[in-house]
Amino acid sequence: MPILPAGTVTFLFTDIEGSTRLWEEHPERMRTALARHDALLHQAITEHNGYVFKTIGDAFCAAFATAPEALSAALTAQRCLYAEPWEDGIALRARMALHTGAVESRDNDYFGQPLNRVARLLATGYGGQVLLSQATQELVRDSLPAQTTLLNLGEHRLRDLSRPEHIYQVLHPELLAEFPTLRSLDSIALPNNLPQEVTSFIGRKREMEEIKSLLATTSLLTLTGSGGCGKTRLSLQVAAEVLEHYPQGVWLVELAPLTNPALVPQMVAEVLGVRESPGETLTKSLQGFLKGKQLLLVLDNCEHVLESVALLGDTLLRSCPSIRMLASSREALGISGESTYRIPSLSLPQPSPHHTPESLSQFEAVRLFLERATTAKPDFLVTNENAPALASVCYRLDGIPLAIELAAARLRAMPIEQLEDRLDNRFRLLTGGSRTALPRQQTLRALIDWSFDLLTPEEKTLLLRLSVFAGGWVLESAESVGSGAGIDELDVLDLLTSLVDKSLVTYEEHGNRARYRLLETVRQYARERLAESGESETVRGRHLDHTVTQVEAIFAITSFEGFPLWMQHMDEEYENIRAALAWCSANASSETFIRRGLRIGEALWPFWHVCGYLSDGREHLEELARLGHAWQGTRPRTVVKSLAEVLHGTSLLAMEQGDDVAAGAALDEALQLAHELEDQHSIAVFGMAQGWLANHRGDYNTARQLIEKNLSFFREINDPIYLGLSLVTLGGTAIIQNDFLTAEPLIEESMALFRSTGNTRALATGLEGLGNIAAARGDYVSAQSLLREGVAMLRAQGNRHTLKTLLRNLSEVECVLGNLDTAQVLIQECLTLCQQQGNKQGTATALEGLGAVLVCREKAYEATLLWGAAQKIHECIGFPKEPFVEAYLQKWREQARLALGDTAFAAAIEEGSLLTEETVIAQALQEATPLEGDDCNS
Repeated sequence: MPILPAGTVTFLFTDIEGSTRLWEEHPERMRTALARHDALLHQAITEHNGYVFKTIGDAFCAAFATAPEALSAALTAQRCLYAEPWEDGIALRARMALHTGAVESRDNDYFGQPLNRVARLLATGYGGQVLLSQATQELVRDSLPAQTTLLNLGEHRLRDLSRPEHIYQVLHPELLAEFPTLRSLDSIALPNNLPQEVTSFIGRKREMEEIKSLLATTSLLTLTGSGGCGKTRLSLQVAAEVLEHYPQGVWLVELAPLTNPALVPQMVAEVLGVRESPGETLTKSLQGFLKGKQLLLVLDNCEHVLESVALLGDTLLRSCPSIRMLASSREALGISGESTYRIPSLSLPQPSPHHTPESLSQFEAVRLFLERATTAKPDFLVTNENAPALASVCYRLDGIPLAIELAAARLRAMPIEQLEDRLDNRFRLLTGGSRTALPRQQTLRALIDWSFDLLTPEEKTLLLRLSVFAGGWVLESAESVGSGAGIDELDVLDLLTSLVDKSLVTYEEHGNRARYRLLETVRQYARERLAESGESETVRGRHLDHTVTQVEAIFAITSFEGFPLWMQHMDEEYENIRAALAWCSANASSETFIRRGLRIGEALWPFWHVCGYLSDGREHLEELARLGHAWQGTRPRTVVKSLAEVLHGTSLLAMEQGDDVAAGAALDEALQLAHELEDQHSIAVFGMAQGWLANHRGDYNTARQLIEKNLSFFREINDPIYLGLSLVTLGGTAIIQNDFLTAEPLIEESMALFRSTGNTRALATGLEGLGNIAAARGDYVSAQSLLREGVAMLRAQGNRHTLKTLLRNLSEVECVLGNLDTAQVLIQECLTLCQQQGNKQGTATALEGLGAVLVCREKAYEATLLWGAAQKIHECIGFPKEPFVEAYLQKWREQARLALGDTAFAAAIEEGSLLTEETVIAQALQEATPLEGDDCNS
């Protein structure tokens, strides 16, 4: 089988002329004829070392390593099609086109401008004709097959609107030589005034198909979208694609330069060559000229003369039903019969340090950047080193084509990494567009200035106020933050809707709620204008107050009942919460801001803890504690209470990260503040946390004493939540000490309390305890059932904090039962969670668990490397290992030692201890999981 050519490739595209009509008239005979056609083409292509990489209906797309082979294949195929004795009424004639260029290949397909070029070249031809581009002609002219010559057809503008193509026709005695004029943009059969573009058209394949489909079913289609999103270029490309459907032509009316709305009819008339008839208006003359004609009017940049365009469009469409209109505007025209299509940003990658040139090639924003970058700097190449910066640039520019083109032009003066660093100042950086472009298209600021200046005063005010949101908002948030000082709360919805219509605010549906956001480029512009307005501090204060109210309302619900609501709210609002906390830090001298920040931290730390956002959460909490310590004078009781909770949360997050020194210090201070307040409940809660810390340190007797002491308090005040947590914690400590007789009734009592209160999150912890007890007794089937139930609960809740421990324990049970594939997937997921959370102790234990699985797969050496790396982590954090986990691992270590021998085993432990944590984790996560497990000798 031929190998897929790569690099510079010659493409042969074919399709059958008039196939739709033939299928309608001769469906049965056409089926047989098409099968014969396909066989002839496949044979001709493969005989000349070609590769058919795609077929679409009767169309073939083939690739060749050399242009002469591609030409020989096309000649052979055409001669065979001509010689074939087709049945009466069936004479298949295929048009063919060849073009050569450099492309990227991925998944047995190709990507790049040469494919668009050869498709456009094919569209100009006729059945039985073979056409060559200039690039292919250069490669074949000195090695033409016998009796073959080339006919120079001259330069023609193709429907990609790019540079003209010099086209050649292949001549051979066995082929037809006479054909009509090519169906190019220069053909008198396709009248139009579409401009030639100096740059290539990138992507938008799906959008083009959807727009063409809509245009076929409506009289007026308006393309809407933010400034710079590519509405004009897309509308022109669509117009070029549909030329043959409009016998009287496709006519572009450029409205952007127009300053007087009353001149819209005159602009249309000038394009169509219509003069005002005596005794009637110009609009009436246009109606008379257009009546009965089948043509397409492309009305570009309508937003600043919207009413005039709408009035003329409505008049013409009512009196001239055969015409079609394709408009581009920031907002819809708003007339009867209008359909709209909102242009999305180009597809773009999420920022990641792991991007490669290959991983980025699928994104339209990246392809556009590269196309324009190589124009500005021909030697620019994407490498593994600069690919992450390229992804970040495209992402931060929101996939806006104009912004990407302006950024790419800057590569003349700076590397891509420096460009990324300077994007925070994008309105100064992204200047210097084409001197021949409209002024607003020469800089990013001018583009958004143009949109902003078209707004009403109230719309401008609301847009600026909305810029304080990060990551989007809901209507209630816009009403809370955006109203006041000139905007009534009841008017916010109408103003917000208008901003959506004008493509400055984007709208998405999240479940049964609307969520809005600004493109980052628009948000940065509006934030600068907000600062200039003098309203910034007031609006940010309202945003902070609203955030405090939201967070406290969510977390006023007890954690287990509100967990799904937690997750939804935090996923949607986390960036807004970050922004609010940053505003508090920036105003550390203000007691009001300190109070607000502490209230957010007090409400929020359970989320950071439960969901495993340890590093991020701890950083915020420590900053809030610093603000609390900076309070001048006597702190109010509410502030002390909030500060104590912030310190409590800090201690728990630090504990999870293995930083017991910081955890102990924060917890001691929290207890001191609780004693100052004489808050017995907080004293008991913080005392229980001291028991957890003692557990982490391996001081199990002290842990049991602390937990038992505070358990009595919770039982006395009949607090089912903390009583249940105390019981399950005490039971867990007993399990660590192999005291199962004590542990089991404690856990069962806790689970009864969890069930009575609906605390499914803590219930999973109880299931973990019972599963561990069953495993310790050798009842692995029961342990498997209990732990699987707990894992399912936590997955449903999104509880990443408790999940990682259950994953590790369930992996051990599955391993013993011989379910190695399942065991490996579970422990690798556990390792990923621990790594994401910065949990050093969990990371070490997960590496040890994966080692056990690898021993069962007869990979003793790889397992021992992991154990050596885990041992180094344990030594660094200083936390002791849990006895029952050690007992489980010991037999696998002995099995590995027997397999390797004492000397090799010790050497592998040493080798593993020398690996960096990043290296060993990457290797552990890349360890392949076989399709089928095998038995483990337990």
